[in-house]
Amino acid sequence: MRAVFITGASGGIGAALARHYAARGAVVGLIARRAEGIAALAGELGGTVWTGAGDVADAAFMRRAADAFMQAHGVPDLVVANAGISIGTLGAAAEDLAVLERILRTNVLGLAATVQPFVEPMRARRAGTLAGIASVAGFRGLPGSGAYSASKAAAITWLESLRAELAGSGVRVVTVCPGYIDTPMTRVNRYRMPFLLSAGEGARRIARAIDGGRTFAVVPWQMAIASLVLRGMPNWLYDRLAARAPRKPRVGDG
Repeated sequence: MRAVFITGASGGIGAALARHYAARGAVVGLIARRAEGIAALAGELGGTVWTGAGDVADAAFMRRAADAFMQAHGVPDLVVANAGISIGTLGAAAEDLAVLERILRTNVLGLAATVQPFVEPMRARRAGTLAGIASVAGFRGLPGSGAYSASKAAAITWLESLRAELAGSGVRVVTVCPGYIDTPMTRVNRYRMPFLLSAGEGARRIARAIDGGRTFAVVPWQMAIASLVLRGMPNWLYDRLAARAPRKPRVGDG
């Protein structure tokens, strides 16, 4: 690929994807909230790297960033809306409503604000790929992670709608649903994480799914089987099993 634009690029999957594509000679555009994080990564990558620091949920910022990148390097071949946050929440806790809003703004609005500025330029060129990083957590409501599960379910559905809207345009929309990837987001989990992948291996498999022409992918494939079982499980059984499942720490949990 000639040019790739990635959000949430200062660490985790985003940084690993940047390393993957930069190693293959692509121009990479990196967006993250932490300027120092992407500056350090840009210095590591070498080659041609464009950076911008800001909040993906700020649509005006994302429009300016997209325009600046395209003015410098043209319409990218691939946009990866990867930025996301995960914090444990409880539906009964009034104080978690603010956390819900924050998660939805980043994981849903931020995804849409990342992708939207590139839709018409790609459609005019009749080529390009828009990839959104969702999660297997979006397949069922996980207790203690209602905000995160809801945000990823919304991301999956929003990307599906966009895919249908762009059918026949030459622009491909890809939904990627990772399972457990070893990143700062998952290292706070206090429970066993099956089929855990390193960030580098997770990025390699995600890139393979995107570059291979997929429109929907679960990474790793073992989580796809587990997800099918969960989605097909009757509510009475799911509720019984999920009620005993370990939960992600909330803000302020010791």
